[in-house]
Amino acid sequence: MQVPASFDYRRATSVAEALELLRRYGEEARVVAGGHSLLPMMKLRLAGPELLVDINDLHELDHIEQVGDELRIGALTRHRTLLESPLVGRCFPIVHDAEKVIADPPVRNRGTIGGSLCQADPSEDLSAVCGALHARVVIRGEGGERVVPMADFHQGPYETAVGVGEMLVQVRIPVLPGAGSAYEKVERKSGDWAVAAAGVALTLREGRIADAGVGLAAVGAGALNLDAVQELLNGGEPSEALYEEAGRLASVNCSPVTDGRGSAEYKRHLAGELTRRALRRSVARARTAQGTTGEA
Repeated sequence: MQVPASFDYRRATSVAEALELLRRYGEEARVVAGGHSLLPMMKLRLAGPELLVDINDLHELDHIEQVGDELRIGALTRHRTLLESPLVGRCFPIVHDAEKVIADPPVRNRGTIGGSLCQADPSEDLSAVCGALHARVVIRGEGGERVVPMADFHQGPYETAVGVGEMLVQVRIPVLPGAGSAYEKVERKSGDWAVAAAGVALTLREGRIADAGVGLAAVGAGALNLDAVQELLNGGEPSEALYEEAGRLASVNCSPVTDGRGSAEYKRHLAGELTRRALRRSVARARTAQGTTGEA
């Protein structure tokens, strides 16, 4: 039987209490909400925190609201809440695309956006989505809050910018009028980790692509923000030739490894093909959105 090492458990009643516990225990403390990633790692002895800080009672971190030109999502917001939110679906269809293929209902009922991002697994869906959307995350600690771009948040596999005594409290995503976005994923079976996945977000201005963002999952660390692909897309006129070149760049700028889900060569192929598919859907959705809003 696989069982975790012994640990202490505290259920925080406020963000301040959670931060105090994290500060006091330092690197030996971990936050738990859904626990779908952390607890299996503890059972396998890949993680051995001395203290688990349960934040499920911190309802102030469970919210979705638009403030000005930003959508603000609390770190405790569940996958199911994101999937069922009309506001999220209207602003960012890419999020609904991804949430429909994340694991299964029990995981979506308990898992949170904050937990997904802080796990920093290169195969994790919402990390690629937030990378494509140019999201920013709010990290709170004893000294106050700091806002970190998603491009700087993940610092390596299972490593983030959240320091000792800090916790992620919110995700902020810019709301762009007339935008389009999409997520494409290939998995061996329903609810499985991706073999490869791609997310794209963009707007159209005078018929040309602007504000492009691309994120890949399951094809190596560092594939959440693909500068070369984004630079190619920005200012480009939507066409099959452009999609083809974007897919080629996505393929050569990722670093998959051969494993039980497929060969590195196959995953590179998927990265390119899924990027092209997501681009087509994003452009189509942007055109539909602009037709609805009357923008050119």
